[in-house]
Amino acid sequence: MLNDARGFSKIYIATGYSDLRKGIDGLANVIKFQFDLDPFQKDVLFLFCGRRTDRIKGLVWEGDGFLLLYKRLNLGSFRWPRNTSEALAITPEQYGMLMQGLEIVARRPIRETQPALLC
Repeated sequence: MLNDARGFSKIYIATGYSDLRKGIDGLANVIKFQFDLDPFQKDVLFLFCGRRTDRIKGLVWEGDGFLLLYKRLNLGSFRWPRNTSEALAITPEQYGMLMQGLEIVARRPIRETQPALLC
């Protein structure tokens, strides 16, 4: 289920480090109070990653209850953005890249520079 983003209307990732010991209520509180988002939005996936980058948790409200998803990789790790502590909305394409172990936020983005004048 976590390899495919077709069933979700929006996907958010909690950048930075999350405490994966938290359950449904703890993660819903993080969504509501830390990120100021509504955890009761139907078909919206919220993803969390702890310090060990080989596992993630997902939380989805299905209308009649929460679905808590947990994924642990046998080999490799997720390339999780660690620079801030905010909820970042991502596209289904970025989600697919994340599930393949690719970075979706560049660590050192390319900056535009002014060309040097040749005199």
